[in-house]
Amino acid sequence: MHTLNKLFASSLLIAGASAFMFGKEAPHPTPHLPTPPAKKVQVAVLLDVSNSMDGLIDQAKAQLWNMVSVLGKATCNDVAPTVEIALYEYGRPTNDARSGYVKQINYFTRDLDEVSRNLFKLTTNGGDEYCGHVMYTSLTSLEWDANPDNYKVIFIAGNEDFLQGDIPFTKACTEAKKKGVTINTIYCGDRMQGIKEHWNLGSECGTGSYTNINQNAQVLDIPTPYDTILFQLNIQLNGTYIGYGQSGRASASKQAEVDQLNYSNNKAAAAQRVAVKSKKQLYDNRNWDLVDASDADASVVDKVDMKTLPDDLKDKSRSEVKQIVATKSKERTAIQKQISEVSVKREAYINAEKARRSANKNEQTLETEIEKILRQQAKKYNLTIQ
Repeated sequence: MHTLNKLFASSLLIAGASAFMFGKEAPHPTPHLPTPPAKKVQVAVLLDVSNSMDGLIDQAKAQLWNMVSVLGKATCNDVAPTVEIALYEYGRPTNDARSGYVKQINYFTRDLDEVSRNLFKLTTNGGDEYCGHVMYTSLTSLEWDANPDNYKVIFIAGNEDFLQGDIPFTKACTEAKKKGVTINTIYCGDRMQGIKEHWNLGSECGTGSYTNINQNAQVLDIPTPYDTILFQLNIQLNGTYIGYGQSGRASASKQAEVDQLNYSNNKAAAAQRVAVKSKKQLYDNRNWDLVDASDADASVVDKVDMKTLPDDLKDKSRSEVKQIVATKSKERTAIQKQISEVSVKREAYINAEKARRSANKNEQTLETEIEKILRQQAKKYNLTIQ
């Protein structure tokens, strides 16, 4: 064996010398290429809250999670994008007249619990609907990403004439083109009436899509054999969160509150919310949850204020907390995998049931139209939605 090793070493030396003599370099290992940064998707939702829009608000409450779920199926080079959502209301007379009766409800955020809770707080009241004003406000007040390859989009939904107000929609379109933002308009009512009221013009100059919905259509809620399983898994999932910092306790409470709001309003929306919570890139609570925070920064437990942890952890050592966080992380990953598997089965069941209920096939709602538009437009940004 010793002789064989010597022969092998000699052959390596001869091969290296031959390569040098003939001017050939020995092969180098392939360099590790850095992973490209994840794409970002920014969505601003602008909702008319005037008197006739109760149905629109109800649909938005129930269908937020479908929009996020669709975006959660998007990938570019097998990497999922991060998703930020902003929310505006317009048409409420109690809002500042100088601001065109426009109010920002949420700045761009990944805190989906906050967006959902705020949707449930929305109410309607009579007022003037200034579409140009709310679009221009969202375009100039939000920090839109500068990368032209990222998908940035506005969905504005409402009715009444699109040309109302002191800021023309063309001014908003000019700003949108500067920032690479696509504008989609959704008229609540008859399609031809929406064209008469100029809603198609906003999408045409905003390089987006114009569509219409029946804002008073009942939100479809198809019970499935998988719902109870998902809701039980959601309870287990919530048990893996560890609040920390000033907002830890309040945010954990908000998570449970938003679960209950969606469950009480619409079981289908609640199930979609659970599906979204199974996707780490969508439902990221590193700002208040120690498990998500540790995934992003392994040293966070070394820096956390121990007094802000839940009562059962305050007397633990940092090494003990690290071990608990690691255990919770493994538990969460396993539960999220189960949720994803059950959600796929639930979605297949619903699609089959929708196909069977032919009467509901052509019902256009906020959910169907936003999903259709997202799937079409994402392709332009090299995003593939499964």
